[in-house]
Amino acid sequence: MAELVYLLCAFTSTFCAVMLVRSYLRLRLPLLLWSSLCFVGLALNNILLWIDASIDAAPDLALARALVALVGVLALVIGLIWGPR
Repeated sequence: MAELVYLLCAFTSTFCAVMLVRSYLRLRLPLLLWSSLCFVGLALNNILLWIDASIDAAPDLALARALVALVGVLALVIGLIWGPR
């Protein structure tokens, strides 16, 4: 059951990332760029979480998940700091 929740979270964050990237490509607003980069990182984090939870032969991906999430959130923080000039 947990794997299904992880998979749904991965689909949701990937969908949000795709929608944000499409909006950025149409409007070219810097905050949309940083938000889309954040959601791409969160989507990768959720995909790695699903792989980590569902595949028993996979190595421990906790460090990789943490680094990907950190980079994604840092992208949003950088965008929020540099964005409103």
